[in-house]
Formats: sequence, C-alpha cells, structure tokens
Amino acid sequence: MDLKRSITTGQKLRGADKMSRIPVKIIPTEQIPKKPEWIRAKISHPEEIAQIKSLLRQQKLHTVCEEAACPNLPECFGGGTATFMIMGDICTRRCPFCDVAHGRPNTLDINEPTHLAESVKNLNLKYVVITSVDRDDLADGGAQHFADCIHEIRKTSPDTLIEILVPDFRGRLDIALKILSETPPDVFNHNIETVPRLYRAMRPGSDYQHSLDLLKSFKQLRPDIATKCGLMVGLGEVEAEVIVLLNDLSDHAVDYVTIGQYLQPSKSHAPIHRFVSLHEFEHYQTHGQLLGFKNIWSAPMVRSSYFADRQFKGEAVPKPFSREKI
Repeated sequence: MDLKRSITTGQKLRGADKMSRIPVKIIPTEQIPKKPEWIRAKISHPEEIAQIKSLLRQQKLHTVCEEAACPNLPECFGGGTATFMIMGDICTRRCPFCDVAHGRPNTLDINEPTHLAESVKNLNLKYVVITSVDRDDLADGGAQHFADCIHEIRKTSPDTLIEILVPDFRGRLDIALKILSETPPDVFNHNIETVPRLYRAMRPGSDYQHSLDLLKSFKQLRPDIATKCGLMVGLGEVEAEVIVLLNDLSDHAVDYVTIGQYLQPSKSHAPIHRFVSLHEFEHYQTHGQLLGFKNIWSAPMVRSSYFADRQFKGEAVPKPFSREKI
C-alpha cells in the first residue's frame, strides 16, 4: 500500500509510520541508553498539572509540552506555565527527532485565537509562549493565525508578554514576515535545531541558511523586537560545529539562544549519539557570552521555551543538578 496516498485528513502518523518516507532512514534503536545522573525531570504539583490539562481540553487547545513529550512538562505545568501549540497537532514535516504527529492537518479553527486569549487570561499568565506545527498547506504558513492570536491576547491581557516560536515559513517568507512585522510579539523565536551537516537527516524539508535568513530578516524589519533561537546537541554534531553555529547566530543578529540535550522520544526516532558533558555545555555558554548575546542558556534540560520569561529578564540558566554527581 502507498502510505502517502492512504493518509486521510486528520490522521496522525507517529513512530515508524512517520519516519517511513524521510530521506535518511532511521534504524530503530534496540534499547534507548540510560540517562546520566544530571538529566532528571522534576515531578511536582500533580494537582496543578491536572488543572492546566483540564483547562486546555475545555478550550480545545494543545501544548507542545504534551505533544512533543517534553521532559520538563511536570516542572513547567507544576509552576503554572505552558507553551501553547496552535494550528492543530498534526505537522506537515517529518523531523525524526520530534514526537509531534505527521499527516494532513485539519482546517484551521477560527475560534482558536479567542480560546487561547481566554486561557491566557484565566491562567493569569504574565509571559506566554506560542508555537505551532509546520503548516506547509497554508499560503502564508500560518503567519496570519499567529498574528490573530497575538491580537486577541493583547485585547484581554495587555500586560502579558508574548513570545512566538515560529516554523521556517519556507517558500512563504516574504508574506509571513510582512504579517508578523505588522503584528509583532515581544520575542520572535525560531529554532535552528542542529548544525548544517545534519540537516538532511534531521530536518528534511528545511534549510539551514533559510532559518538564519528568517531570523535576520525579521530583525531588519523590526529592530525593536528581540529574536531568539534554539538548538539541540547530542544528535551527532561535534563541538567545533556548534561553535560555528553560535557564530552564525551572532552574525544574524540573534539576541537570545537556548542549547539543550537531545532526548530520544521513542526507539523509532533518531538515536542519541551521545550525552553531552556539563563541561561542554559550559563551554557553549561561555562562548555565547563572549559573542555578546543578551542571554544564552546552555544546559542539558534547557528547551527553547523552558522558563522563557526568566531568560528574557536576564536571569542565569537554572542548574538543578550538581557537578559533584558526575
């Protein structure tokens, strides 16, 4: 059977089904390696987690925390924060590191911006992160939907700071940037994810230079708005390549950077190449500081939206682990 032709709108493909048509095939891992002692998620406030999940379901909203199986979900939900994922929970890309489902997305929910704004107000959020699946099926890549969400939140929660974590809008860059420069967030974030050598394997359908150009082009249109970028390590890159990547981000006017350890969502996903040492994370942190980023967070459990408000305020990266345990 031709899997591509048999996919119906709204059908979610995960695991081996999702990976079946990527250019560099993934050989399923027999056993996911044991995490080192310094990679541990905190489990706290189960009642707060349940409350947030209940509110999200009532408003028919999704979070990337849940859909991407983020290891920080208990800590963030337990602290009353969440990263909202708009435009559905089905992505048009098939990145082998990501646990979000692939397929043909449903039509956009025109009420989603209103529901999102209501949730932000009900949760009394002072800082909100909004991300999305890739929507290559839309003429503007979903940029207007982002703008609608920003507009609705501004109406009901005018003091809330808004960070958007956008897809690459490849093939739709000019129209997307025009829309978002006219209705801007407080922080414009786009993840470059990994070094250029690994793009064909890890980001099929994406282009390293295009992602850099997206960040720089938005900054040129809105020099008053902060830009941000995140990447993972442990996918097969070497230290020198990450240093070059950080130099590229600096050259493309990025203000904030996040670096975290890749963790394999399942045996069908891209394997962990290595667990990066705390010393190496500290090296990236130091190099980023020398480059002059407004703030760089480099640590194993860091994710692009992890305590985003605290990074934006200039706080140092949280370190819930001890060097003495290594």
